[in-house]
Amino acid sequence: MDVLDVLNLGEVSVYFSKMAMFPVFDLAYYIVSILYLKYEPGAVEVSRKSPVASWLCAMLYCFGSYILADIILGVCPIDYFQHNTHILLATAVWYLVFYCPLNLFYKCVAFLPIKLVLVALKEVVRARKIAAGVHHAHHAYHHGFFIMIITGYVKGSGVALISNFEQLLRGVWKPETNEILNMSFPTKASLYGAILFTLQEAHLLPVSKSTLICVFTLFMATSKVFMTATHSHGSPFALVESWVCHLLFGSALAASDDHHAPAPAAPAPAASPVKTKEELSEGTRKRKSKKAE
Repeated sequence: MDVLDVLNLGEVSVYFSKMAMFPVFDLAYYIVSILYLKYEPGAVEVSRKSPVASWLCAMLYCFGSYILADIILGVCPIDYFQHNTHILLATAVWYLVFYCPLNLFYKCVAFLPIKLVLVALKEVVRARKIAAGVHHAHHAYHHGFFIMIITGYVKGSGVALISNFEQLLRGVWKPETNEILNMSFPTKASLYGAILFTLQEAHLLPVSKSTLICVFTLFMATSKVFMTATHSHGSPFALVESWVCHLLFGSALAASDDHHAPAPAAPAPAASPVKTKEELSEGTRKRKSKKAE
């Protein structure tokens, strides 16, 4: 505690947790989100053929988590669109990313040093959204721990969870890319973060919310910046998850031995037996006798 008091970490965490996200952090969030949209197959083509569809996809990338969380909590799903400033700011980013002359804006924000800064700022927003989602659900359902977890999880990774719907707007359908089946690092981290914030909200975690927001944000920003810089698609949770899954759910090899494993392929039909020399000679003799008749 003496060290914390000397460094004033408690005051720093409180200030950080109350720091306004608009406009700097939200702007970074919109830029990175729409930048990832442009990486998606067919996104550029859609922006040329149907700007309306492209704009809707961009809005889903920016506000999909709010829309999905509102649906879960029984609120009007377009409620967030009353914030005209946020919508106009996201629209301006969408236009610059897809339609800026000579692609200058895209080249600037995709420049790795700038992109790393923007990615770090986006993770600040993600952590704050998870905490806000859990807090919002706690007010509506005081003892609904699972509702708090789900709401925080959706607030942190709602864009990925509705990615299949967004793909339909782009004319793409890839059900195998379902985020529940193939969870990325931000989606997993959002789930784990929602659990931590729920425990804190229920006073089962002996740490203040401001400190938890600060620590979780630092972890998310550091991990995502490192993964972006190294172009890695791995996960810091991989080692722990592999051990836990092996302990609780069995290994992949064990899973293939149960009755849910796919049935073995049917054996190939046996080839007709090779005829002996005597059988071939007998067949030749019979054909000759028939011709003579």
